[in-house]
Amino acid sequence: MLMAQGRPAKLHYLANSFRVLVPGDHVVCARSGERVALEDLRYWSVRRQEAYATAAFSTEAERAG
Repeated sequence: MLMAQGRPAKLHYLANSFRVLVPGDHVVCARSGERVALEDLRYWSVRRQEAYATAAFSTEAERAG
């Protein structure tokens, strides 16, 4: 699938993977606002359907509820 360069992707986050709903080359971290390239995306919340740039941001989001 061709990814739209410079455009954010819309994803559906699953327990061990994600499904691309709208093609793009990155997502935006829900905590920091920084871009995360899809190939670098490792952290997300299935419950909140949010992406995170780092494990620390993911943990912070979990603690905040």
